[in-house]
Amino acid sequence: MIGKQAVNPYLPNWEYVPDGEPHVFGDRVYVYGSHDFFGGDVYCMGDYVCWSAPVNSLGDWRYEGVIYRKDQDPHNGDLQGNLYAPDVTRGPDGRYYLYYVLSTWGVVSVAVSDTPAGAYEFLGYVRYPDGARLGEREGDEPQFDPGVLTEGNRTYLYTGFCGYGDMGRHGAMCTVLGPDMLTVIEAPRFVAPGVMYAGGTGFEGHAFFEAPSIRKKDGLYWFIYSSIKFHELCYAVSREPAGGFEYKGVLVSGCDMGIGTYKPAEKPMYYTANNHGSMEKIGDDWYIFYHRHTNGTNYSRQGCFEKLTFREDGMANQAEITSCCGIKPLEGRGEYPAYIACHLFTDTEVTYVPWSGWMDDRFPKITQEIRDGGRGIGYIANMRDSATAGFKYFDCRGVKKVTVRTKGYASGTVEIKLKWDGEAVGSVPVGYANVWKETTAEVNIPDGVHSLYFTFRGQGHLQFAAFRLETEA
Repeated sequence: MIGKQAVNPYLPNWEYVPDGEPHVFGDRVYVYGSHDFFGGDVYCMGDYVCWSAPVNSLGDWRYEGVIYRKDQDPHNGDLQGNLYAPDVTRGPDGRYYLYYVLSTWGVVSVAVSDTPAGAYEFLGYVRYPDGARLGEREGDEPQFDPGVLTEGNRTYLYTGFCGYGDMGRHGAMCTVLGPDMLTVIEAPRFVAPGVMYAGGTGFEGHAFFEAPSIRKKDGLYWFIYSSIKFHELCYAVSREPAGGFEYKGVLVSGCDMGIGTYKPAEKPMYYTANNHGSMEKIGDDWYIFYHRHTNGTNYSRQGCFEKLTFREDGMANQAEITSCCGIKPLEGRGEYPAYIACHLFTDTEVTYVPWSGWMDDRFPKITQEIRDGGRGIGYIANMRDSATAGFKYFDCRGVKKVTVRTKGYASGTVEIKLKWDGEAVGSVPVGYANVWKETTAEVNIPDGVHSLYFTFRGQGHLQFAAFRLETEA
């Protein structure tokens, strides 16, 4: 039933493109990110790929193919360097420049293409006029996660990573490059503090961690970054691109931390970890792109996005994570895959994806089947008693029955609720099944726009593949 509706994750269930940097070029939006694999055991195992969509149809994504391979960097002959989060800008010559940092080396590499979707060819390394590479000169801090903005003949390059306890990394940096897109014409300046230097700056509690990105909106420069809380993308604004940024708030949290409209503000609604993304104006509206974690690990991340809203002062409200990208409620009829759940939790409250194997034993996870050339269906695995999958939002009209597709060594019921802590409006009995099995029950869903929550009550572990909303009794 998804069709051309915008849903999260916005790419197919088998695709894993985190760290998304959206850019509108012409009449299409292109997303550049790193490339995880299903079942991956480290970050960013794949070559760069690109997906794009028409600016007026954000549910119609097209695969543009591999745009840059990790063996193209001359420094990566042994392939030990993975391609970490990139960004792309259009240079003053009209060509497109891709900036990235290898996982094994703290310098910025650059590739170039005549078209937004590539393919890109290696160009060189960001360097000082004397040829020394940025990040290698004495006093330089290691480069990481480049974000870029070009205005005229100047390109502003934002980089950095700052963890707890590291006094040697001060914060996010801005370096200005000349028209050749490689040469430093203004040395790095710090624009947002790391956690060890955030005291008294206004960034306390939301200090810079990684994922610097930059956009310009209404004459202000918006610096977007992942904070020391990992799961949230924050923003600071300035009238100048290379300094003067003031912290303003959170754009999105991967677990809806901070959203207090439908739940307690500090209650996590999804198993989260790091975050990376940015905002972009697409058509008449602004959106924030981010990623979620799947398969019970940190290494199989999928891209999502939400529509942004703004206050009277022009600053952004924190976006709520949804299954419908915050654009338009999904049609309240037909079949939907369970992997588009935006909420996933149990009665045991956990915020971060655990690093050990106990995640598989106690908590549900979004995963996929291994078949069809690695493109098997996505589903929710290991739903034990109290496990809840939430979907937002649906425009329900005349819904009379709900069918769930499940399997596994489980016996009990799947309760259907309109709120995460609400009363059940229907209950579907489920039992042991070795293959996917459909079960139907009547529900009492009033007409209107609703969230839908599916909670397993019973014994064993349930696998949940899909549900269907039916309008005939």
